Amino acid sequence: MSVPFRSLLVSSGAYYQYLRRFTSRMSTAARSQLPPSSIPIYTTIAAYREWRRKAFEEHKSVGFVATMGALHEGHLSLVKRSLAENDLTVVSIFVNPAQFAPHEDLATYPRTLPQDLDLLSAQSSVVSNPESTEHTVTRKASAVFLPTVSEMYPSGISQDTVAQKGTFVEVKGYGHQMEGKSRPTFFRGVATVVTKLFNAIEPTNAYFGQKDIQQALLLKRLSRDLLLSHPDQNHIHIVPTARDPSSDLALSSRNAYLTQDGQKVASTLREALKAAETAWDQGATKAECVQKAIKVIDAKRASALSEGLDVDMRLDYVELNNSEDFEVVDAHARRSETGSHPVILSGALWVDKTRLIDNIILGDANRIIGRPSL
Repeated sequence: MSVPFRSLLVSSGAYYQYLRRFTSRMSTAARSQLPPSSIPIYTTIAAYREWRRKAFEEHKSVGFVATMGALHEGHLSLVKRSLAENDLTVVSIFVNPAQFAPHEDLATYPRTLPQDLDLLSAQSSVVSNPESTEHTVTRKASAVFLPTVSEMYPSGISQDTVAQKGTFVEVKGYGHQMEGKSRPTFFRGVATVVTKLFNAIEPTNAYFGQKDIQQALLLKRLSRDLLLSHPDQNHIHIVPTARDPSSDLALSSRNAYLTQDGQKVASTLREALKAAETAWDQGATKAECVQKAIKVIDAKRASALSEGLDVDMRLDYVELNNSEDFEVVDAHARRSETGSHPVILSGALWVDKTRLIDNIILGDANRIIGRPSL
């Protein structure tokens, strides 16, 4: 379906009905045509909770990794961390309509379930046997939670927030900066679906990637404010960003959209942020750091043009924000004036139709990322 037609459906109010019919068909297909898997798959909350009840009775810790599928090494690094730190590990695969604006890529977001299940089945972690220090045990993913849209949104769901009905979660004051400035409904959708997933999964620990640093910190705030116990804010762990070893590009499911020429310039955002980081460490002001980053992007754009690359680069933003409340760092502030709290240097860059995001934690990253408990 083309974007103009989708926009027409949204504006006419018909898109909501279309999405309900579409997800109803997907619900039936999801339950009847699941690919083979060595890992138990639960498509309903009731079935999963029966499994979870047994884990409670056996006093097993449960780690949780929430994904939208199209798994890559970034997701797998979260799974490996969970395997190392928990008796059981649950991975959810759910493309959440509520975090996509009507003009965004819900319809085309990569869906690779058979490959995802194969990747998860291949992951393992060898740890000391809690029953004996002389032996080890190999842990593998214990369950995949694969709900349908109707299971997660029993009142239905529209990408048009005006048409939405039911209960939604917002973390006021923490979702309008950084990514939220460019995607104003994104964190409302994320907070809602993750609250639902936490309620369904009841994890001991949950793992999120640094690439989506604002999301991870916002979810810690959500857990604290809603008095959640599974997990509480101290059991939401942020894992360092997984990167392409050849280009240092942050791994993302949307990288699959990149053209061959786009791949050649995809590391530009990372290079721009590194230049800003160097300037910050050398005592430059926030404004000067941002300009350093912009110059790197401008130079790369000019270089791509001179090389004849068929690629369009458009900067969305480069910004420095306080890690406590995401408020923008003053333009004249320097590293020596920001106190002991880390600062988040982040950016977003469009490479053709692919939106790339990345960030660097300036200061003591361990205050945010922490260390593995094992």
